[in-house]
Amino acid sequence: DPDRLKQILVNLVDNAIKYTPDSGAILINAYRDKDLIQFTVKDSGIGIPAEDLPRIFERFYRIDKARARSISGTGLGLAIVKQLVDGLGGTIEVESKPDVGTTFKFSLPATD
Repeated sequence: DPDRLKQILVNLVDNAIKYTPDSGAILINAYRDKDLIQFTVKDSGIGIPAEDLPRIFERFYRIDKARARSISGTGLGLAIVKQLVDGLGGTIEVESKPDVGTTFKFSLPATD
């Protein structure tokens, strides 16, 4: 579903832009691995503290209330991403380190 894939990527890239300084980098990659298409959105932004990682896909969850005031958002983007990935039969995971960056990896079934 190209529209859902676009929404997933827009949400992940939008977050990467919001949380990466102007001097940072954002890398987007996709490749086929047998019956899956693997996607990666990686940034060199501010990162996510380890204690927050288990909750980032919850609706309305914002990591740091002070940071949330300075960066616009509803706390729904990652919840929507998770729901769309699940609905398309895929999986998503996140790796992050504060002051180093965040990597979202998701896979979707290939549809030849």
